[in-house]
Amino acid sequence: MTDDRGYLLDNRRTEAGTRFEAISELCDPWTFRHLDELGAGPGMRCWEVGAGGPSVPAWLGARAGEQGRVLATDIDVSWTRPAAGGPVEVRRHDLVEDAPPAETFDLVHARLVLVHLAERERALRTLVDALRPGGALLIEDADPALQPLACPDERGPEERLANKVRNGFRELLAGRGADLAYGRTLPRLLREAGLADVRADAFFPVTSPACGVLEAATIRQLRDQLIAAGHATGEEVDRLLDAVDAGRLDITIAPLISAWGRKP
Repeated sequence: MTDDRGYLLDNRRTEAGTRFEAISELCDPWTFRHLDELGAGPGMRCWEVGAGGPSVPAWLGARAGEQGRVLATDIDVSWTRPAAGGPVEVRRHDLVEDAPPAETFDLVHARLVLVHLAERERALRTLVDALRPGGALLIEDADPALQPLACPDERGPEERLANKVRNGFRELLAGRGADLAYGRTLPRLLREAGLADVRADAFFPVTSPACGVLEAATIRQLRDQLIAAGHATGEEVDRLLDAVDAGRLDITIAPLISAWGRKP
């Protein structure tokens, strides 16, 4: 998702493609399992919100088949566009500013979207309203405050530097309106929105090569902001990137909270 008004990780940067690929490698199996259990299948009508890369809409399109429909939306659809075709329509759409789709859906999914929005309460209401009776909503968002470290095993200077820079990244996110404790609130918010049979769980990889790829791409994308805000020097950023690229660090990501429920 790209938002000129506040979203920190601008999808127009070249690092965005690397970030999407790493997120896909890490999170897609987790996301697909939830979507499968919620009934993703032939003939379904699905809205993929803030799609970013093409992997989730393409998977949903393959499940929906020619009798189904997948609407994949984002403010910037340049990375989503390869998924278009068959049952998948890719459309530019601002969840906060634009009118919602006129249709309703059997399944609505948003991953790593609402946490970044200042008007996340109104955005969540839009997603709930887009459900047909019996339709399922799956929201997946990070909770960086639940586990704030890049390297939980802080055994040496490189790990301490990684955690220092990750803390700076969190401060930059918060400064743009992100709610760093949003993920844990999702079950309550879905219940308060009127959904039934609400459940939630969390994905937390301790370490993975894809975690390192994602961390390095994020640091490269935000290098200037991190330095300008005093969170790291240029030499520290270079030293950290060298350690990450060389695979010397066990890097993790913030827990991804998945919460879901059905519209009565």
